[in-house]
Amino acid sequence: MSQLFSILQLRSLILKNRIVVSPMCQYSATDGFATNWHLVHLGARAIGGAALIIQEATAVSAEGRISPGDLGIWDDAHTEKLKEITTFIMQHNAMPGIQLAHAGRKASCAAPWQGGAKLTLDEGGWHTVAPSPIRFNDHEEFPPVELDKEGIAKVVADFKAAAKRAHDACYKVIELHAAHGYLLHQFLSPLCNERTDEYGGNFENRTRLLLEVLEAVQSEWPSDLPIFVRISGTDWAQGGWDVDEAVELAKILKQKGVDLIDCSSGGAVHWQDIPVKPGYQVPIAERIKAEAHLLTGAVGLITESHQAEEIIASGKADLVLFARESLRDPNLALRFAHELGAETIWPKQYDRAQWRKK
Repeated sequence: MSQLFSILQLRSLILKNRIVVSPMCQYSATDGFATNWHLVHLGARAIGGAALIIQEATAVSAEGRISPGDLGIWDDAHTEKLKEITTFIMQHNAMPGIQLAHAGRKASCAAPWQGGAKLTLDEGGWHTVAPSPIRFNDHEEFPPVELDKEGIAKVVADFKAAAKRAHDACYKVIELHAAHGYLLHQFLSPLCNERTDEYGGNFENRTRLLLEVLEAVQSEWPSDLPIFVRISGTDWAQGGWDVDEAVELAKILKQKGVDLIDCSSGGAVHWQDIPVKPGYQVPIAERIKAEAHLLTGAVGLITESHQAEEIIASGKADLVLFARESLRDPNLALRFAHELGAETIWPKQYDRAQWRKK
């Protein structure tokens, strides 16, 4: 029996298999509003057999967007189209998740097909915020604005309000984005955070904002639905956030009621040195699972069914998240089931074997 196609229960939620579509920005929203592109993109992967579809980094505030084309959930009006998307996903036997995010100093950038560079104010960009006024790249027009106590309180309040809207829009999983050099990760990493107050310096202070955000989100999120946290297990840079700290954070998050750590890496600084190879982040998921005794998700250059099967069967992680491979093949889960000889239900519109019986 395929372990990749075994069920997993997370609080009241039952996932039909261990395959998750990783959140991937589409840069195709207008003022944060979802469009039919998002409906078709996310809906196609639900039809394709994945158990959980996590929507792209969805900004909790306008200034928290990576680009002007990012999805948002800072306005009640955003939820109307989002609810249409979640309804469609659930109609096709998958669960909808949402990644709540704030880009911090990595906000105000052009879409990748427009070069991805930091936008100037004249180009429609905006002033960004961060734990410390340190540019991500030296050639940026302005350094980010260092968040004061009022600004930090607004970030926490924005995540809290976003969690309520996420529930109103019928998402079944929230993932907090504390990876890839975005705002919550910026507070975690000593390479981005040079504060001397209670939000900087030692490990306890650098993790404070994430824990405050988590508590605020939990106050609005039903206790019978799971919360994930995506972290960068390491900055891949000397003097930065590392796996030892990631394990300690995971232990705390477990105590605080987090259900799963989505284990990615990198993104804090442009001089990172990542040893990219197939499955290169799986050891992070494996170590956090073993030492923090918390469920983990593995992600990163996992492209083949037998590779994913081995990760689950050997206990290295509990879920496998697919990003680029899911873009290449929306029906990835159905294909993997065929390759592994697992039982799965094809959409009747696609199941030609059933047609041939008639």
